[in-house]
Amino acid sequence: MPEVPAAAPRPVWRWVAGSVAVLTTVVLAWAGAWAGLTWADLSPEEVEAWHGLLKPRAGLLLLFALLLPLLLWAVVRPWVAAWPRAVRRLSEEVAVVTAAHAGHRVRSQGAAELRELAQAIDGLAQAHATLCAQVDARVAEARAELGAETRRLAALMSELTMGVLVCNRDGRVLLYNARATALLVGKGEGDPDASGRARANEGTPLGLGRTVGSLLDAGAVDHAWQQILRRHEQGAEHAVAHFVTALRGTGAAACDLLRLQMVPTLDDAGVPGGYVLLIDDVTHSVQEHGRREALLQQLTEGTRAALGNLRAAVQALHQYPAMDTGRRAGLTAVVHDEAERLARQLDAALSEPTGQPMTTWPLEDVQVGDLAWALQRDLRAGPGAIECAYDQQGADRWLVVDSYAVVQLLAQAARRLHALLDARDLAIEVAGPATAPRLELVWHGRPLEPGTLEAWERTALPLAPASAPLTGSPRPGPSVRDVLDRHGAEWWTASRSASGTVSPSVSGRVPGHGLGDGLGDGLGDALDARHRLCVQFGDAPPRRRAPAAGSSPPARGRPIAYDFDLFHQAGQTARLDETPLAALAYTVFDTETTGLRPTEGDEIIAVGAVRIVNGRLLEGERFDRRVRPRRAVRASAEAIHGISTASLAGEPPLEQVLPSFARFCEETVLVAHNAAFDMRFLDLARDRTGAVFDHSVLDTMLLSAAVLPGHRSNEHHLEQIAARLGVPVTGRHEALGDALTTARVFLKLLPLLAERGIRTLGEARMASQGVAQAHETY
Repeated sequence: MPEVPAAAPRPVWRWVAGSVAVLTTVVLAWAGAWAGLTWADLSPEEVEAWHGLLKPRAGLLLLFALLLPLLLWAVVRPWVAAWPRAVRRLSEEVAVVTAAHAGHRVRSQGAAELRELAQAIDGLAQAHATLCAQVDARVAEARAELGAETRRLAALMSELTMGVLVCNRDGRVLLYNARATALLVGKGEGDPDASGRARANEGTPLGLGRTVGSLLDAGAVDHAWQQILRRHEQGAEHAVAHFVTALRGTGAAACDLLRLQMVPTLDDAGVPGGYVLLIDDVTHSVQEHGRREALLQQLTEGTRAALGNLRAAVQALHQYPAMDTGRRAGLTAVVHDEAERLARQLDAALSEPTGQPMTTWPLEDVQVGDLAWALQRDLRAGPGAIECAYDQQGADRWLVVDSYAVVQLLAQAARRLHALLDARDLAIEVAGPATAPRLELVWHGRPLEPGTLEAWERTALPLAPASAPLTGSPRPGPSVRDVLDRHGAEWWTASRSASGTVSPSVSGRVPGHGLGDGLGDGLGDALDARHRLCVQFGDAPPRRRAPAAGSSPPARGRPIAYDFDLFHQAGQTARLDETPLAALAYTVFDTETTGLRPTEGDEIIAVGAVRIVNGRLLEGERFDRRVRPRRAVRASAEAIHGISTASLAGEPPLEQVLPSFARFCEETVLVAHNAAFDMRFLDLARDRTGAVFDHSVLDTMLLSAAVLPGHRSNEHHLEQIAARLGVPVTGRHEALGDALTTARVFLKLLPLLAERGIRTLGEARMASQGVAQAHETY
């Protein structure tokens, strides 16, 4: 990638101008004093002679006095300016030694005194380097011990059959195992559905610092997290959430179902600071369960007639033992034929597929109080908040449901009631027996029109919130009818008018939707009625019970094995410009192109990138792709990076590579060396590829000039910065190699920026903008 020179340091004109002013004053004062003393010693005749000599030349003398400062400026400026420039450079060299590269040695080009000072500083630097080496040795020893523990932990996690994700409270991934990658992305070995998942989540990597909502339904994860926080506030000792969700990006035709257990991680104060997600693929088991149910249903319906004939024949033979031989033979033939028929039907049912198996969605035990609280929270969220009262009646009852889907169903219904009917005094009530509670949305106002609920059943639930969109269209949720059938539930409306008349009617698959015949009580009573939307769930007994609040803790607690520093990283929710540089996630990238003129048709032919998270370079999370261009590579460009047109013949086009790169860069700050060049190519490809790179961008060339302004403009090339900071250069003019070098340089620049008071992204951008750089015309 070509580089333009960075800005030269600001001139020291104040220092030079002050020096010239002082020298001019001294010269003029000396000349004036000499002239005055000489004039006083002259005789009258000599005075008259000098007067006649100087008077015609007064203008020339005045011109000389005016030109004297300029002459002194030209003579003094190089000598005077060299001193502060040498001092500034010496200061910058010392900063590199103390903050970035202890092995760097100071080089002074100033006066003898400055060279002696530089030698003394080199002695201190040598002592500093010795101390740093001793500290590094101790750190390496500690890292070796920690590495042994880490390898034991990695070996343990690699043997787990469940996927493991450790996240902070904002859903940022802090740790994951190979099984989690196989389940969520489909790149693991031994995963029978890997290819399907790879297609569903192509370009959506699982990596440290990324949000779990990019792969799972963010709404379902947040719903479980809020449930945990609520149970913790209630004093529950073991606040654990279970839920099932489809893998994000999959559709109804190929639905990967994941059962997740969310376990909070507590800080020293006992407050949930993050969570662990244990992930298991239940797609096969759920489909097998559905297939068995379909098989049983087929066998039941297909054998009913044969069983009836067998029963009738056997009863006749039993009741009439003395019947004649012909009738007995006929009944015996019936028994034989029907038995053969049953055998054939059973063989056919077992050998032939049953068609699309019915998917039985796993359900979890939820208390009614938690469900009502989640519904209230959902209705208050976002614009147009709706208040929904709940008096805690029946809060301790249990339901076996998919709590997230039920909350979305009830919230959608409540919002529609509020919008269509201007429903007032909305409330949640619980009715029915304890084994099968019934949830009711109660309101005052107008009733629902007949057929309304039937129309609502065909609409989809918003299970992919707009607050966390994916690249592309979000996955549509199941329909209301699907959710009701999943729970064996039914819903209907009922009204109690001001006169006390009750008018119920069932919706869904039973005729008579809405209020049905109950509208005959009069419009006045209907407008003043108290209406109910009732949802009745099946009466399946709960399979487990979570410990009640205040109950005794489990006999054996989970040991604390590790302390993750990433739990405490800041800036996840603050404004980006106010976020400390050390707390941001970065994508450091570089491109190679067919030439240097993007507006004349030159294109990107290679993209390389790595990620920095929590101040650590993640070399394992990299992006390295080549691109088949629409034009030939220029000979001048090929001489630099060595990539020929022929070598790119089998590579994918830019329309495939850049969208994948955009997904790799999600939720990060972009970093590049001479970033204006690379960003220009990315910007010109926006209309062609649809990939938008509107991230904040930092340029290591400008940052180097900002922290080392005493260095000349030609001293901020990537190789020179790397040598100054002690960074090895590998793979020069290869996209990934340059990205790795730039990433290491950027990490070395961070402490130098901090020494100059540049600690946030906004301050870094302002410092970069303040550097006067040379512009290249594209």
